[in-house]
Amino acid sequence: MNSSTKLSKTVIFNEAGSPDVLTLAQVEVPFPGAQEVRIQVKSIGINRADAMYRQAMYVESPVFPAQLGYEAAGIIEAVGAEVSGLAVGDMVNVIPAFSLHQYASYGEYIIMPAYAVTRYPANLSSEEAASLWTSYLSMYGMLIHSGQLQKNQFVLINAASSSTGLAAIQITNYAGGVSIALTTSPNKKEALLAAGAAYVIVSSEEDVESAVLKITGQVGAHLILDPVVGAKFSTLLRTVAQNGKVFVYGALSKEPASFPAFEVMIKTPTIKGYSAMEILGDQVALGAAVSYINLGVAEGKLKPIVDQVFQLDHIVDSHRYLESNQQFGKIVVNVSV
Repeated sequence: MNSSTKLSKTVIFNEAGSPDVLTLAQVEVPFPGAQEVRIQVKSIGINRADAMYRQAMYVESPVFPAQLGYEAAGIIEAVGAEVSGLAVGDMVNVIPAFSLHQYASYGEYIIMPAYAVTRYPANLSSEEAASLWTSYLSMYGMLIHSGQLQKNQFVLINAASSSTGLAAIQITNYAGGVSIALTTSPNKKEALLAAGAAYVIVSSEEDVESAVLKITGQVGAHLILDPVVGAKFSTLLRTVAQNGKVFVYGALSKEPASFPAFEVMIKTPTIKGYSAMEILGDQVALGAAVSYINLGVAEGKLKPIVDQVFQLDHIVDSHRYLESNQQFGKIVVNVSV
């Protein structure tokens, strides 16, 4: 190891599987390339995509020994020769616009492409900053960029207590829409209302279709965001407004999806599978999204909700907790160098 290299405690795994495949190793992190920066990490955001990659169930399959992680916040510790607009000492967070075959965020020191690094507003903690981009960019993409949400339109948000669901509530409110949170847990109802949901439907206790139609005055939801799908997908589709939009951005349920063909023919909604690459792969759209979200954060309208914080030595526990589906908001791992 030379003087320009940092020794970093880094999460690696050598086979796909459960959280137990994750281990910590000492890894040499080189000086950044011409268009890269090296970050001393303070906090790491844990995402469902991380777990899917760990299980080899993601859009990319891990190449072993593999690293993982899309989000982090910390301090720039070194910059490449061609980097402009970023400097040593800047407090930054990471935008998930890269391949896990090239970059990863689970470590004390990480290399990132400069285009995926941005300063974050001073009113965020490092834990909040590490929780920002994956959730809020995805929800911005569905609600604002693709969904074209208008004031007073109704948005039905399934699995609303997740970090993405809570981001959807905040962006819906920020855009002037009406947020309807859907949860299976009655214990989360008050927390969702406190988090800004205009309405909360507990699907284990209420008839979802009747509740949505009552809330919307029989109009239905103009936008539906669903990371679950499964057997209850047909119920959500029955609540859609005429010419509404339904976004599928996950498949948490292992059950086959059902489809109410007659209702779909009558209401003619747009049903769209959504990937964040719609925003991340378009520099113009990404720039607009980053500006929108940063403005919302600066105004105090958008703010990540952190559920639980683990330490890097407990990375396995953080993934176990993620897969327990108990969290209300974001799971974060803090790093001490």
